[in-house]
Amino acid sequence: MSQRPNVPHSSSIAFGLHSHLLIFFESAAMGVKGFVEGGIASIVAGCSTHPLDLIKVRMQLQGESNVPNPAVQTLRPALAFQTTTTTTSSAIHMPPPPARVGPVATGIKIFRTEGVAALFSGVSATVLRQTLYSTTRMGLYDILKQKWTDKETKTMPLSRKITAGLIAGGIGAAVGNPADVAMVRMQADGRLPVSQRRNYTSVVDAITRMTKQEGVTSLWRGSSLTVNRAMLVTASQLASYDQIKEMILENGLMKDGLGTHVAASFSAGFVAAVASNPVDVIKTRVMNMKVEAGQKPPYAGALDCAIKTVKAEGPMALYKGFIPTISRQGPFTVVLFVTLEQVRKLLKDF
Repeated sequence: MSQRPNVPHSSSIAFGLHSHLLIFFESAAMGVKGFVEGGIASIVAGCSTHPLDLIKVRMQLQGESNVPNPAVQTLRPALAFQTTTTTTSSAIHMPPPPARVGPVATGIKIFRTEGVAALFSGVSATVLRQTLYSTTRMGLYDILKQKWTDKETKTMPLSRKITAGLIAGGIGAAVGNPADVAMVRMQADGRLPVSQRRNYTSVVDAITRMTKQEGVTSLWRGSSLTVNRAMLVTASQLASYDQIKEMILENGLMKDGLGTHVAASFSAGFVAAVASNPVDVIKTRVMNMKVEAGQKPPYAGALDCAIKTVKAEGPMALYKGFIPTISRQGPFTVVLFVTLEQVRKLLKDF
């Protein structure tokens, strides 16, 4: 008597399919969850430290030679042709450039001359930037972290953390560059003469006008710098936070709580500020430069901007705005990771 072939029962097939689909959707949900958690934390951190970021941008643009000097421009051409000692002296000795001021003085000046609302100029661009850039980088880093973490030891080598940060930061920056350009321009607008201000009303207005007046490619102006900076920031910030947090917990210095999160995040913020400040200065200047139709742009590119900046202002110009950078990067990183840890607790059951 012939035996019937062993055919799986329909219920077994259905159960197997259900199990695979469940695993797939759980993995997808975990991936999306990382983006949501990172996005919420980034927006909170970005908005709460926006005034510090604006002061940093203004300080990075101090001493830039392409900004019109009203005092020099008001000299009449006739003065250059006078032959008397007095007029020759006035033609040769130009008014000295304004003294460089610190973050506190810069903030007070903005408050007095432009009002308290000016400290939040470009905050709509910050929200969009964090939504695009930070959500992407935080989500991708979380996915790579889950993939590359050792299943037994539950740890990931520092080299892999840095690699994950470089990949996530680069992709996130490419996605968020239009918002970054708009944010820099809106933050820097107040330092221009009234007649030259762009007066963007919102991030949407900024992006729309840039596209119409300068072309779509203007939205990715300085993108190579943005990508390089984001790779440095993400690799140093996220990798440092995870590594320092692990070291604190492994050595029993503190328990896994608010104290550990603050200590690890502030240390990570300092590392990120040191690594990224030179690229950030060049990025700010390239993004902010005003290109007139038919005229040569102030900078041919990132390298040209770096060379001109160092020649005109010295190597330390690349660390211009470092105090507000660390003053902003420290609180930003602390708020980012403390908020992230709290959001993770709230969403752990979802």
